Amino acid sequence: MKTSFKIAQVSDSHLFAQKNSEHCGANVYLHLYDVLEHINSVTKPDLIVFTGDLTQDHTDESYINFAQLFAEKKIDIPVYYLAGNHDEFQHLDQHLSGFPFSSAKSIELNNWQIILVQSKSERPSGIVSENELIKMDEAINPALNQLLMMHHHPVDVGYFIDKHGLKNKDEFWSLINKHASISAIACGHIHQALTLTPEQTGYSKPVYTCPATSIQFDTQCQTSACNGQGAGYRIFELSDDGQLNTQPIFLLNEPRNISID
Repeated sequence: MKTSFKIAQVSDSHLFAQKNSEHCGANVYLHLYDVLEHINSVTKPDLIVFTGDLTQDHTDESYINFAQLFAEKKIDIPVYYLAGNHDEFQHLDQHLSGFPFSSAKSIELNNWQIILVQSKSERPSGIVSENELIKMDEAINPALNQLLMMHHHPVDVGYFIDKHGLKNKDEFWSLINKHASISAIACGHIHQALTLTPEQTGYSKPVYTCPATSIQFDTQCQTSACNGQGAGYRIFELSDDGQLNTQPIFLLNEPRNISID
C-alpha cells in the first residue's frame, strides 16, 4: 500500500477560444501545454486538482480547449476541479465530464482528506457561502489530516489582488479554527507561489498559493501584468505519518515550434 501521495495543483489557465490568443503577452494555451507535459514526464503525481479560472474570455470553446488538451497529453490520473471567479459551474460540469475529470469535492487518500472549497461569488472577490461552510464542517473527518484547496486567497498578500480576495475571512477562519485536523490551505487566484505561515498572517494554518499556468503577476503593478516568470504549478506530497511537503514548480520561457491550429 502506498505510504504517500503526490498531488499536482494546477490553477489559473485563463484560456481563450483561439489557441493563439495571449493574456498579458503570454500564449496561455502553450503554457498549459508545457505544464501538463512536465507533470506527465517529470513529477508524475497521483492526481491533479485544478483550482479555478480556466477561462479568460468565458467561451465554451475555452473549456473545450482545456478538456481536449488533457486528452491530447494523455492525462490518465484523476483530475478534480473548482470554479474560479472567471468560470461558470455549468460550463465546468458540462465540458469536464468523464475520465479523467471528477466533480467530487472530497477525496480520501489513506490518512489524508482533500476538501475542495467553493469560493466563487457573483463578483471577482470570493465568498464561502453559509451552505458551503456547513458542508465543509460536516465533511471533515477528524480521524484524518485535511488539506483544503480553494480558488480565492483567505489571507491578504499585499498587492492589488487583495481587493478580489475572500470577503468573509472571519466566518471562514472561525470554522477552520474548530478543526485541529486541518493541516494547511492551498489556493490559486493570486498568480504567485507564496508560503504564508501563521506567524506572518496571524491565522492558525499555513496557506500555500499556486503559481498560475498562464502568467505570474507583477506585484508592483496595480492591475494584471506579467512579471516575466514562466508557467508554474505546485506539488504536494502527503505522507501517512501526517507530514506535508510542498514546492512550486516553474518552467522556463522558451521559443516554441508547436502547431496549435
